[in-house]
Amino acid sequence: MNTPTLYKILAKADWDDARSANVFSGCGIDLTDGFIHLSGHNQVETTAKLYFAGREDLLLVAVDADQLGETLRWEASRDGALFPHVYGDIPLDAVISVDPLPLGEDGSHRFPDSFRPAQ
Repeated sequence: MNTPTLYKILAKADWDDARSANVFSGCGIDLTDGFIHLSGHNQVETTAKLYFAGREDLLLVAVDADQLGETLRWEASRDGALFPHVYGDIPLDAVISVDPLPLGEDGSHRFPDSFRPAQ
Protein backbone atom coordinates (compact mmCIF):
# COMPACT_ATOMS: atom_id res chain seq x y z
CA MET A 1 0.00 0.00 0.00
CA ASN A 2 1.36 3.43 -0.93
CA THR A 3 1.50 5.98 1.84
CA PRO A 4 0.03 9.29 0.69
CA THR A 5 2.68 11.98 0.57
CA LEU A 6 1.88 15.65 1.06
CA TYR A 7 4.20 18.59 0.50
CA LYS A 8 5.12 21.84 2.20
CA ILE A 9 7.23 24.50 0.52
CA LEU A 10 9.05 26.67 3.00
CA ALA A 11 12.12 28.79 3.51
CA LYS A 12 15.24 27.14 4.87
CA ALA A 13 15.12 29.44 7.92
CA ASP A 14 11.60 28.18 8.76
CA TRP A 15 12.80 24.57 8.48
CA ASP A 16 15.76 25.37 10.73
CA ASP A 17 13.28 26.73 13.31
CA ALA A 18 11.21 23.54 13.07
CA ARG A 19 14.28 21.37 13.56
CA SER A 20 15.26 23.38 16.63
CA ALA A 21 11.75 22.95 18.08
CA ASN A 22 11.50 19.30 16.89
CA VAL A 23 8.07 20.13 15.42
CA PHE A 24 6.73 22.26 12.57
CA SER A 25 4.06 24.64 13.81
CA GLY A 26 3.61 26.61 10.61
CA CYS A 27 4.97 29.87 9.26
CA GLY A 28 3.78 32.94 7.42
CA ILE A 29 0.24 32.51 6.12
CA ASP A 30 -0.16 29.31 8.17
CA LEU A 31 -0.01 31.37 11.35
CA THR A 32 -2.44 33.94 9.93
CA ASP A 33 -4.96 31.32 8.74
CA GLY A 34 -4.74 29.06 11.81
CA PHE A 35 -3.69 25.91 9.94
CA ILE A 36 -0.70 24.60 8.01
CA HIS A 37 -1.12 24.74 4.24
CA LEU A 38 0.07 21.64 2.40
CA SER A 39 -0.25 20.49 -1.21
CA GLY A 40 -0.93 17.14 -2.79
CA HIS A 41 1.47 15.69 -5.33
CA ASN A 42 -0.37 17.10 -8.34
CA GLN A 43 -0.84 20.51 -6.66
CA VAL A 44 2.62 21.42 -5.34
CA GLU A 45 4.20 22.54 -8.62
CA THR A 46 1.37 25.02 -9.20
CA THR A 47 1.68 26.17 -5.59
CA ALA A 48 5.38 26.87 -6.22
CA LYS A 49 4.57 28.90 -9.34
CA LEU A 50 1.75 30.92 -7.77
CA TYR A 51 3.11 31.65 -4.31
CA PHE A 52 6.88 31.18 -4.41
CA ALA A 53 7.94 32.48 -7.85
CA GLY A 54 11.53 33.69 -7.89
CA ARG A 55 12.32 32.53 -4.33
CA GLU A 56 15.72 30.86 -4.06
CA ASP A 57 15.78 29.96 -0.35
CA LEU A 58 13.19 27.19 -0.50
CA LEU A 59 12.92 23.58 0.55
CA LEU A 60 10.41 20.92 -0.43
CA VAL A 61 9.33 18.97 2.65
CA ALA A 62 7.55 15.67 1.99
CA VAL A 63 5.18 14.56 4.76
CA ASP A 64 3.60 11.16 5.43
CA ALA A 65 -0.13 11.95 5.53
CA ASP A 66 -0.90 8.83 7.55
CA GLN A 67 1.04 10.23 10.50
CA LEU A 68 -1.04 13.40 10.68
CA GLY A 69 -4.13 11.66 12.04
CA GLU A 70 -7.20 13.75 12.73
CA THR A 71 -5.28 17.02 12.39
CA LEU A 72 -5.43 16.59 8.58
CA ARG A 73 -8.47 17.93 6.75
CA TRP A 74 -9.07 18.25 3.01
CA GLU A 75 -10.77 21.58 2.35
CA ALA A 76 -11.80 23.59 -0.69
CA SER A 77 -9.24 26.20 -1.65
CA ARG A 78 -7.80 27.41 -4.96
CA ASP A 79 -10.49 27.09 -7.67
CA GLY A 80 -12.55 24.89 -5.34
CA ALA A 81 -9.96 22.09 -5.35
CA LEU A 82 -9.51 20.15 -2.12
CA PHE A 83 -6.21 20.91 -0.39
CA PRO A 84 -4.69 19.30 2.69
CA HIS A 85 -4.67 21.51 5.78
CA VAL A 86 -3.21 20.54 9.14
CA TYR A 87 -4.89 21.89 12.26
CA GLY A 88 -2.06 21.41 14.70
CA ASP A 89 1.65 20.74 14.51
CA ILE A 90 3.48 18.43 12.14
CA PRO A 91 5.81 16.15 14.10
CA LEU A 92 9.21 15.83 12.45
CA ASP A 93 8.78 12.04 12.60
CA ALA A 94 6.14 12.50 9.87
CA VAL A 95 8.68 14.07 7.50
CA ILE A 96 9.81 11.70 4.76
CA SER A 97 12.35 13.94 3.06
CA VAL A 98 13.61 17.50 2.79
CA ASP A 99 15.09 18.63 -0.51
CA PRO A 100 16.31 21.95 -1.91
CA LEU A 101 13.95 23.60 -4.39
CA PRO A 102 16.33 25.61 -6.58
CA LEU A 103 15.41 27.81 -9.50
CA GLY A 104 16.20 26.55 -12.98
CA GLU A 105 17.52 28.70 -15.80
CA ASP A 106 13.94 29.42 -16.89
CA GLY A 107 13.09 30.81 -13.43
CA SER A 108 10.85 27.92 -12.42
CA HIS A 109 11.62 25.67 -9.47
CA ARG A 110 13.43 22.42 -10.16
CA PHE A 111 11.86 19.61 -8.18
CA PRO A 112 14.14 16.84 -6.90
CA ASP A 113 14.67 13.64 -8.86
CA SER A 114 12.78 11.77 -6.14
CA PHE A 115 9.67 13.78 -7.00
CA ARG A 116 7.81 12.03 -9.78
CA PRO A 117 4.77 13.39 -11.62
CA ALA A 118 1.47 11.84 -10.56
CA GLN A 119 0.49 9.02 -12.86
